[in-house]
Amino acid sequence: MPFYRYKCEDCGEEIEAFQKMSDEPLTICPACGGHLKKLVNNVGVVFKGGGYYSTDSKKSSASKSSSKPSTSTSKSE
Repeated sequence: MPFYRYKCEDCGEEIEAFQKMSDEPLTICPACGGHLKKLVNNVGVVFKGGGYYSTDSKKSSASKSSSKPSTSTSKSE
């Protein structure tokens, strides 16, 4: 069961409630009786490993061609 955060629009009190996902959201502030608004929670995400960018998003042929020095011949007039 997740924690849900609420904030009272009248008194500014912030409340955390441990509720089932199927439960109805809280609407009445226990401190003043005002209207509660559900807040969006932050999510902690940790990316570990080599990473998508360095392993999957680059084509191997593109990195080989970019590492070769370009030999362009220009005609001098």
